[in-house]
Amino acid sequence: MSLWGATVITNMLSAIPWIGGDFVELKIILLFKLRLFTYILHTYSGLPTVGIVNTKALRGKKSRTIEDKKSYLNVPFDFLRMFVGFVDGDGYFQVTNSGKGSIRLNLVISLELRDLELLEYFKKTLGGIGRINTYPKINTAKYIIGRVDLQEVLIPLLLHHQLFFLTETRRKQFDLVMHILLNNITRFSDIPEDTSENFPLPSTALGYLQLPFFLKWIVGFTMAEGSFYIKTSGEFVFSLRQRSHDLLFQGIKLVFKTNTKIENLGGYMKLSVSSVKDLTTVVELFSYSGLHPLRGLKSSDYKKWADRMKRVPRFKNLKLPE
Repeated sequence: MSLWGATVITNMLSAIPWIGGDFVELKIILLFKLRLFTYILHTYSGLPTVGIVNTKALRGKKSRTIEDKKSYLNVPFDFLRMFVGFVDGDGYFQVTNSGKGSIRLNLVISLELRDLELLEYFKKTLGGIGRINTYPKINTAKYIIGRVDLQEVLIPLLLHHQLFFLTETRRKQFDLVMHILLNNITRFSDIPEDTSENFPLPSTALGYLQLPFFLKWIVGFTMAEGSFYIKTSGEFVFSLRQRSHDLLFQGIKLVFKTNTKIENLGGYMKLSVSSVKDLTTVVELFSYSGLHPLRGLKSSDYKKWADRMKRVPRFKNLKLPE
């Protein structure tokens, strides 16, 4: 059975009379189980390689064996759930022409140079895969995970832990990468215009809350797309902004238990909260829920923001981090 086979079998369930519709509603769970079962059949233990590794891409090195890759199973699950959220917000899968007709394929996270420590944390926690390049002239640092590391480590880890992307742009990029790897496409001219979906999204806002990785995904997404700031009027605000994804933002709104209206302007959505009640929920989530902590510049912003709250009488009953 191939990875695509899992998708085909799940789609076929919708054709079953009377109960087909119910199976479709359970598609996410079924697809997860089928994919995981497929991996067990192929590998018994450890992480499989997605597709065929191009020997030229190895640059004289040997491809990792199942035994070599066992150590990557120690990458913390909480970290990976956060990392998917961060990539959804501030990463991208780069599929470009190498200039010689072949495909250059990378996952790239590009940040300001002052957030270099965060990229180093990502690289270290992922077992040292990828490379970090700095560009002082443009005040930029990039964490780049190449094709082989994606095939042998990162994508197998995501599939092993049943993790997937939630924003439309990242999902399309990931689906294209999977199609290229699983079909062993090496020439840029052979890339199709359309590819099949790997993981279906929930059909309701509540469905996002039922995803086992959603809360930790929000932590990573906040590190990429969140803001903690104080208006000139003295109003404290937490906000999340990204391209329009209605159900996704409705799901985020449920997490923060707010009645605040989601702004939708120019193809972008923004959820901003500022009431004491809503900010109490924000602080509880990022300081007392046991989720992966904020890291990098966003962590510094949050700490300064929370420290300023301590000086404001209306937050006197709010338990703030030390």
